[in-house]
Amino acid sequence: MASTDITLPKLRAWWSHRQWLDGGHHGATPVEVLAATGWARSVGGAAPYLGLYARAGLDRAAVDAAVAAVAVHELPAARGCTYVLPAADYALGLAAGAAAPEGELASAEKHLGVTRDEVEKLCLAVTHVTSATSPMDPAAIREAVGPAARSLGEAGKKRGVSTTLPLALGLLQARGTLRRVPVNGRLDQQRYGYVSWDQPVKGSAAELAERYFSWAAPASVKHFRWFSGFTAATAKAALAPLDLLTLPGTDLLLPTQLADEFAEFTPPSHAHYTLLAGIDGLHLLHRDLPRLLDPADAALPTPGAKSGRAFGTEADPQTHVIADRGRIVGLWEYDTEAAEIVHRLFVPQNDLLRAAITRTETFIREHLGDARGFSLDSPKSRAPKIAAFRQA
Repeated sequence: MASTDITLPKLRAWWSHRQWLDGGHHGATPVEVLAATGWARSVGGAAPYLGLYARAGLDRAAVDAAVAAVAVHELPAARGCTYVLPAADYALGLAAGAAAPEGELASAEKHLGVTRDEVEKLCLAVTHVTSATSPMDPAAIREAVGPAARSLGEAGKKRGVSTTLPLALGLLQARGTLRRVPVNGRLDQQRYGYVSWDQPVKGSAAELAERYFSWAAPASVKHFRWFSGFTAATAKAALAPLDLLTLPGTDLLLPTQLADEFAEFTPPSHAHYTLLAGIDGLHLLHRDLPRLLDPADAALPTPGAKSGRAFGTEADPQTHVIADRGRIVGLWEYDTEAAEIVHRLFVPQNDLLRAAITRTETFIREHLGDARGFSLDSPKSRAPKIAAFRQA
């Protein structure tokens, strides 16, 4: 490396730059954004839309068209969690998440008296009733498979698995033989149908590691283990084939081919504000919130939290965030009643920041209608946070 001048502002600005949050990629497609910056975490909220809008100015119609064309899709991927992936990564994403439904089945076998044989028979029944063109919702599938799916009673309800059908659907999705389709084509609403699919599932731990460090580096082994869900031994084996160097004085790893670019990188002198979901990749690829916060901001109370806990002690932001060159400089939520963004800023408001807020507010109002953080988020549930913002 040409320089060892590694400061936190430089790291933040570099992460922001690699995440395409510096304003230079308007007009890119959803596929291009996700391939370059990483899979977008999706939990039935607005995060994928907000992230693609912030990086490339993409409106909801463009994103939904890519979903309809299966150019990008929401799949169970790393750790079995749902992400929006580009088509080139479907096989790898499914391979990365394959262990999760197997774990759910093992738990059901142990605690609910379920057998693998009955779930495999149910899987076969589901494949017989689903087609590649006409999505079926879970209720229709259960009716069609009849006694092949059974209730798991009160014990199942307590564990969040009321019937055996979700176990089969999870396995079939992980195997690439079933695809979950949003019934209205939107990524921010959790109503789905299922269609049959023929998607290969393949990819190594090293391949996932290579992808991850292309999106998130510099990152530590701990960061990578969080994203992948790998054990220490699996992570070590995954990293062994990669050409990584350790940044001096840190535990952060960087692909050698990026070393010169990183050394020569200079943080922009002018602010560039973006409004992101709290689970945006800028944070969630590392899940190390303090690295994006100045100490004084980290000590502020979490908006609307009854315990009065400090924002910087959270594993994840409990609200949406405003970023500038990799630093979180504010928090925000969308007030559906007033059709406006409410916020708490850590920096003085200026024309650039005001314009960024107005642009995102207009985008939400005209294209999304709301900016839910996750599937169970609602105007009522976020009211305490909005009230805290307005009182600040």
